[in-house]
Amino acid sequence: MARIIVLDSGPLGEACRKRGHPDVERLTLWLQHAKANGAIVAIPEMADYEVRRGLFLSGAIEGIKRLDDLREEFGFYIPISTAAMRKAAELWADARRKGIATADDKAIDADVILAAQALLFTGLTDELVVATYNEGHLSRYVQAHHWDNITP
Repeated sequence: MARIIVLDSGPLGEACRKRGHPDVERLTLWLQHAKANGAIVAIPEMADYEVRRGLFLSGAIEGIKRLDDLREEFGFYIPISTAAMRKAAELWADARRKGIATADDKAIDADVILAAQALLFTGLTDELVVATYNEGHLSRYVQAHHWDNITP
């Protein structure tokens, strides 16, 4: 059984900010402790995309480098696959049938894609949690908590 922490775009983007800010330092320390305690910290491609596009837009070249470095440091990157997109479509439709959609019907709904990636990354006996700032949307699909409320 593995303990898997999947990073949503909020914490991932925060980890890419310039070091020295107290919030960035707290998150960086938390990530280091999680990894040292044996957790698998994974970056889903959906979150990478959301963070990377913002960094490109703002011209944050150092942030892009930090994002690439995090991918290397954690060693677990979850690419978007056909299986993930099919699972996301299933989750998306199920949420709408239940009246608990997380985005407009015409939106791509990054949350459901990230949730599908996380679900397909884990095994049956793994413990999965998504570290996020957006518990409300993601917790409809997977266990999700603010990163600060997850024991590293």
